Amino acid sequence: MDLFFILLVLLVATRSFGEAAERLGQPALVGELVAGITLGAIVAEYPVVFPTLVDLSHNDVFASITDLGMFFLMLFAGVEMRPGKIMQHSGGALAVAIGGMALPLALGLGLGWIFLPATDLFAAQCLFLGTALAITAVPATVRILLDLGQLDTRIGQTIVSAAVFDDIFSLMLLAWMTGLLAMGEPPGLMDVMLLLGKIALFFAVTGIIGLYLFPWGGRLMHHLRAKELEISAILVAAFAFSVLAHLLALHFIVGAFVAGLFFGRKTINAASYERVKNTISAMTFGFLAPIFFASIGLNLDMGALTGAPLFAALLVIAAFIGKIVGAGGAARGVGFSKNEAAAIGVGMSPRGAVELVIAGIALKSGLFETAGVGAPVVENLFSAVVVMAVVTTVLSPIILKRVFSRLDN
Repeated sequence: MDLFFILLVLLVATRSFGEAAERLGQPALVGELVAGITLGAIVAEYPVVFPTLVDLSHNDVFASITDLGMFFLMLFAGVEMRPGKIMQHSGGALAVAIGGMALPLALGLGLGWIFLPATDLFAAQCLFLGTALAITAVPATVRILLDLGQLDTRIGQTIVSAAVFDDIFSLMLLAWMTGLLAMGEPPGLMDVMLLLGKIALFFAVTGIIGLYLFPWGGRLMHHLRAKELEISAILVAAFAFSVLAHLLALHFIVGAFVAGLFFGRKTINAASYERVKNTISAMTFGFLAPIFFASIGLNLDMGALTGAPLFAALLVIAAFIGKIVGAGGAARGVGFSKNEAAAIGVGMSPRGAVELVIAGIALKSGLFETAGVGAPVVENLFSAVVVMAVVTTVLSPIILKRVFSRLDN
């Protein structure tokens, strides 16, 4: 029953705060994140009153539910988007992704070079900061664009496509970082080629299945009688693609997104397509997504604001500048207007849960060990990255709404 109590509290809080945010003219996502932050602060102050909410980050069942939140967000994004438009904007999206990775990576390395002490972990810690700034949290970005009604626009398609490219690029940076931690040296050329081969194999296999098996399955649906079989079919495909992605060293959310992309009006009839899309939307935004975004807010650790305030502030500033200038500048270079490029830069800024996953991997690997060093920045490195992830995810939709309002005028 503890899990039910946790879900009860989180769902009531997120829906209430989300409604308040909408009435104040902000996306519901902002309210859901603030609900998580508020609950986290209350639990930290009164742990005896809410013992079941203490240390939720170590609750495996709750972690699985938040993973489902990411999964359904990406599945819905894929269903909502159209592969033709993705391909149409893929060239520009790739340029945006590269710009949105290169500058934040350089800023992270620079911050590490200035603030971190010279230790055996110096190179890995600098790379961690670069990776943390280079990432875009695709699920958070998708939710923001959906809340603002911009997912199916040229700008929205470019942002999500670029964010998916970023997710793939970040795997290489993560492999580099874990190689430094495990062996004291980065992975060799063969390791990088192997990773690229796995990525190519994933898209080759899913492409063949999506183009040929999905339409055949859609025709088969007309002859079957089980209730809601279309929902089961798309979930089977999405789970299968996610498992394949995980086996090939990709993040599972890529599998869910690709499965959704291949599920369109031509796969099954238009009425069934709308029913499936509405069902996924109800499950996502009525239950799983609010829980997922509340979990991000619950992870907020204020330690960095007192232990290393200057570093934490510069990290947040670098997070925004890196994406707005890097991704936005690249968007300007491929033909977007000034305001459109600004929207793309801001839209690429949220870090969210993907950031927390990377930080968790680094924490478990011993990246923040401070024995014999006594450096406040290293001691608060994990906290600073969590603060940056939450702040960028909270502020991005607020800024982005203002940018889009300029485009509409």
